[in-house]
Amino acid sequence: MCKGPREEGQIAGRFAPSPTSDLHLGNLRTALVAWLLARGSGRGFRLRIEDLDTARVAAAGDVARRQQADLAAIGLDVDGDVVWQSQRRDAYAGAVAGLDNYPCYCTRREIAEAASAPHGDGYRPYPGTCLRLTAARRAELAATRPPALRVRAGGASASVVDLWAGEVSGVVDDFVLVRNDGVAAYNLAVVVDDLAMGVDQVCRGDDLLSSAPRQAWLAERLGGRAPAYAHVPLAVNAAGQRLAKRDGAVTLADLAATGVTPAQVVSRLAASLDLAEPGEPVTAAQLLDRFDPARLPRTPWVVGQLPGWVNRMSTT
Repeated sequence: MCKGPREEGQIAGRFAPSPTSDLHLGNLRTALVAWLLARGSGRGFRLRIEDLDTARVAAAGDVARRQQADLAAIGLDVDGDVVWQSQRRDAYAGAVAGLDNYPCYCTRREIAEAASAPHGDGYRPYPGTCLRLTAARRAELAATRPPALRVRAGGASASVVDLWAGEVSGVVDDFVLVRNDGVAAYNLAVVVDDLAMGVDQVCRGDDLLSSAPRQAWLAERLGGRAPAYAHVPLAVNAAGQRLAKRDGAVTLADLAATGVTPAQVVSRLAASLDLAEPGEPVTAAQLLDRFDPARLPRTPWVVGQLPGWVNRMSTT
């Protein structure tokens, strides 16, 4: 891959965790791939804390600081200031003002009952109920509940080319821009932030793949260009379920309590990406010369029974 020095203002990749809990092995693996993709192509690497839902939670700041420390511990450096979504509400409001949108009074239950089957990420396309409301009915609903704001997409469709999944197409429904509590919705915030941060390469878990077409469509509506997408297969437990805290020692802090060092975690992550032999000592920087996106495993990483996995790991 092309490598070169980063210049100020250059395009970038990013990692964007939510400060709801410490990063687990799957999060760290995705962050490592995102860093390798960015650094290996001469891009900057930015960090964004997606704290819109946790900005009022006292522990969120501490969690975010631990997340930053964990990234540094496995050798991932970042460029520029960390971006906090909770500090960018004016930017989201400005973006909404420039988009054709309308109020929606539907509850989640009403949408679930009226919409088609959810996508792989659990997202249910909106059936357009409130778009067809009469003025009288809209006024009646407005007196009983605050509305969300939805973009008027007009039945558009969009396609993106993912680095590993290939072409992915989807119908763009009238998705939420602002929730009924006044908070910017995920699909709006990430697009506005990526454009503002110069992010032209989005690497994240493949559970978010189905959201890429509508986000690419929105980026163009906001006067930007869709980024290049690269969705990484998830880390799962032995039952094939997404890795979580309930699976045992899956964070750096938990693993440290068992005697596993961050360096050993990097080695294990590298082996899971076919970038190192099992137990081979290696640093993130050394992986840059080995990383070939075309060789990334295309299936989920099965971490296995974690207590035994930790024991084996701690002896390497």
